Amino acid sequence: MANTNHFEHFDVVVDTSDHFFAQAKKKIKRQNQSDQLGSPIEDCFTNARSDVYKRIMKEWKVLAHNLPESIYVRVYENRIDLLRAMIVGAAGTPYHDGLFFFDIAFPPDYPSLPPKVHYRSFGYKINPNLYTSGDVCLSLINTWRGKKNEKWDPSGSTILQLLVSLQGLVLNDMPFFNEAGSEILGRGIFEKKAEAYNETVFILNCKTMMCIIQRPPRNFEGFVASHFRHQACAVLSACNDYVNGRVRIGYYTESDEGDLSRVRVSGKFKESIRVLYPQLFAAFVKCGATLENGAENLKMEKRDGSSKNSSDRKYRVVVRKVIGKIRKIYASTLKTRAKFDINVIRGQAGNASHLHGNTSLQSS
Repeated sequence: MANTNHFEHFDVVVDTSDHFFAQAKKKIKRQNQSDQLGSPIEDCFTNARSDVYKRIMKEWKVLAHNLPESIYVRVYENRIDLLRAMIVGAAGTPYHDGLFFFDIAFPPDYPSLPPKVHYRSFGYKINPNLYTSGDVCLSLINTWRGKKNEKWDPSGSTILQLLVSLQGLVLNDMPFFNEAGSEILGRGIFEKKAEAYNETVFILNCKTMMCIIQRPPRNFEGFVASHFRHQACAVLSACNDYVNGRVRIGYYTESDEGDLSRVRVSGKFKESIRVLYPQLFAAFVKCGATLENGAENLKMEKRDGSSKNSSDRKYRVVVRKVIGKIRKIYASTLKTRAKFDINVIRGQAGNASHLHGNTSLQSS
């Protein structure tokens, strides 16, 4: 992960100006008007004695001490009903090195009802569960069907559980299978579609990176700049490896050296990366990333997916195989010829003996 150790995983901030649910407080106030003798009901989010307030404070404590390394949360001093979470895309998924932001709002009857969640999509549908509108489709928050034990439980479900679910169940290695019905016939049938979907996801991940660099969410500006400044080389190297079929989409690691095998990559993906790469490079430079000379150019290899060096290696392998086969054929031919020669000699010896016998009879 990027060198962002100075950035607290959990912190309390003030600025809510770009939070998706920042305007919801006005609606809540209208809903909480007096229904008894005209006296107003105290706001459950400002009254420290209310059950909702106490429960949210409990959630804060859990988050402050138990967040995974790749999840960061900001809560708001004057709006305890709001929360913003950032999830760093995990290695081994097409979301690797990306940053994914979720705005969350506690309802006034929390935890009887689950929190509302909005994904900052920038107009990209990067997952079957995450819509371009920002809607999040998940059983845990009752926005998707699911078994009883998968749905929101007021007595046991938490924000931490929600964030871990978004990270592990939504932003996973094969998001295609999040689509309803894709598991019915088994994974094997849709494996190729799933790999093609990962191509699309990685492209959208890169586009999302550029949007976040251009418009970083409030209170995360420092993390965004530092993260992409340190991960720029990894992302660009991944683009090179993916476009040349050196490794499956999502499985890039900086230690990979590649081998003779090649992964088939669609022409559409190659063209998308070709167009996207210089834009990514420019965005990373804007963040202050230090990149190697020549890194601004995508190193696309030959269309057959091989570079000159790997072609030479493949050529040598093929030559060795051909020579091996020739040797086997030659050896087999020699054996056949040897057997033939022996039979000929035996035949000639037999004929000579027969002739000698006939000569003896004639002499007698």
